[in-house]
Amino acid sequence: MVKKNKARCTGCPISYALDTFGDRWSLLIVRDILIKGYQTYSEFQLSDEKIATNILRDRLRELEEFGIITKSKDPTNGRRVLYKLTPKGADIAPLIIEMVRWSAKYDPDTLAKESTLKKIENDKEGFINDLKARVKQDK
Repeated sequence: MVKKNKARCTGCPISYALDTFGDRWSLLIVRDILIKGYQTYSEFQLSDEKIATNILRDRLRELEEFGIITKSKDPTNGRRVLYKLTPKGADIAPLIIEMVRWSAKYDPDTLAKESTLKKIENDKEGFINDLKARVKQDK
């Protein structure tokens, strides 16, 4: 079951995106899955942004309800849960990459690797397709 976004009422596509990803934590979780390859609750807690456990739990639940991520038991450890992007979630990759490019351009303290930025500049579509392919392989 995919939950309808609770605040959506205008039909505006920007409003829909903000209702789904409207806080920093949701986008950072998607970033961590997409770019860093994180899959477990404990891995998300390792992020530099130091998300609080209650917020992490809530955002993971919301992202699952919105059909952005799925969760399943780890086949190697039945007590651990793995989080993965759905195709709908992976489709946010171009936006995440554009945010990386924009931040690298305007944030003098960005930690984006120069080699990653060059890959994006040289073949943005290929870079995005590689990210999406990796997400598919994780399934």
